[in-house]
Amino acid sequence: MVAAIGFACSARAENIELGMPVACEIGRTCYIQNYVDDDPAESSRDYKCGTLTYDGHNGTDFRIPSLAAQRSGVDVLASASGRVLRMRYGVPDGAFSKTAREAVRDVECGNGVLIEHPGGWETQYCHMANGSLAVKPGDDVARGQRLGRIGLSGLTEYPHLHFTVRYKGAVVDPFAYGAAPGSCGGGESLWQPALRVPLAYQERAVLNSGFTSGPPTMELIEEARVDGQPVSADSPALVVFVRAIGLKAGDAQGLVIKDPQGKVLADNRAAPLQSNKAQYMLFAGKKRPPNGWDHGTYKATYTVERDGRVLLEKQLELTL
Repeated sequence: MVAAIGFACSARAENIELGMPVACEIGRTCYIQNYVDDDPAESSRDYKCGTLTYDGHNGTDFRIPSLAAQRSGVDVLASASGRVLRMRYGVPDGAFSKTAREAVRDVECGNGVLIEHPGGWETQYCHMANGSLAVKPGDDVARGQRLGRIGLSGLTEYPHLHFTVRYKGAVVDPFAYGAAPGSCGGGESLWQPALRVPLAYQERAVLNSGFTSGPPTMELIEEARVDGQPVSADSPALVVFVRAIGLKAGDAQGLVIKDPQGKVLADNRAAPLQSNKAQYMLFAGKKRPPNGWDHGTYKATYTVERDGRVLLEKQLELTL
């Protein structure tokens, strides 16, 4: 980061209180993909002793559903009031894999902002869109003030904000401040009280879902072009797709479509996963019958099961 400017402030005994760093609705227009790695060894675990992190990850990843959503513009917001300490800009937007680190060496955060707050606290905002930064070093900012937009700069494979919190230079987990390593849910939340329920831990989530008239692909989902394949009575196929995040080894997925009479139209039962999956796309469908599709409401149900228990379920409907 460049152009450092500091300021003096009186220390506060109380902890920082954080607002949402993204202008989005958790569980609908954004999702938490990864948390801080709580494991000091070479393995990894999140603050609930779960799998939503990776080795050495030092922040919280707020993911938006697609590249199309990113291009439409999603604001990054100051999580607390303070002063801009450092920033970086001019890093091009891309989509670099973890195996292509050389391309973003020393600029892994991409375009970013570092804000200092009273009492020794700092918040850092990474992977912002090139040309979107709306502040400069030395600016005083208020909680909720726009800093820029979510982008694809630095070391990132999908559009998201990487948000890091530090206290006196050390990384802390805003979901479990002060927790003993491996306490599986201990510590204190640093989020505003109104955010603690919306930000409650979710092991798995549906990122994208819908009906389409042709085979879905990850590229079509990212570009929101599946929305350009609407289903009508004359469509060549009726297909339902779901992209989920946070799936675990052993999870068994199912996707069932029923016609307006309640008859099973398509049923895709995937084999249990052999490993954890950051994201996974499943679809089911059927070709158009000779007389076209019946009018009425088609219903689809996506489930994730484990040991006979349904852990995640999503219902979808389409009326023709």
